[in-house]
Amino acid sequence: MMKRCIFWILLLNCGGVVYSQQTLQVLHYVVEGTDTIPIYDLPTFTVTTKNFSSKRAAKRYNRLVKNVIKVYPYAKIAGAKLKKYAPILDTLTSKSRQREYMEIIEYELLQEYGKEMMDLTFTQGRILLKLIDRETSKNTYSIIREFRGRLRAFFYQGVASIWDYDLKMQYDPEGEDRSIEEIVQQIESGKLK
Repeated sequence: MMKRCIFWILLLNCGGVVYSQQTLQVLHYVVEGTDTIPIYDLPTFTVTTKNFSSKRAAKRYNRLVKNVIKVYPYAKIAGAKLKKYAPILDTLTSKSRQREYMEIIEYELLQEYGKEMMDLTFTQGRILLKLIDRETSKNTYSIIREFRGRLRAFFYQGVASIWDYDLKMQYDPEGEDRSIEEIVQQIESGKLK
């Protein structure tokens, strides 16, 4: 009985206990006059502010954030797949074996990601091409040329140009793509999800 009494006295003097379904958390507080002020330890965070010239510019930036968050995982997957398949293709000596293997890879990728890729908007597709360049250090045209051949790369570049895409565009984190790079940095640091 005495131990229980000491426990409650310490508890009332040192802090409160909050019990949720699976966690027990001790909350500390300070009493000043008749006010009880809880003390919380918050994780460190960085506040970044953007000054926009107009509401339209703010909307455009928020849309860019949404689009980068949507396509960035696909760019990471593309980089990982390229690292996985490149050594295997290098070991295949005959062009016909490489072509067969690439057709198998292409079929698997279409089965796994084809639907999601078809649902991307024009802007998301353009951002994805830039982020693939960022992840692989190669533009999409050179990746297609390396794995599928010059003729196919030329054909895809022609088709892409119909919709005003350029498979040869380079990622420029210091210039044109600075906002995308900032967003990617925030995603990688866990500030955006």
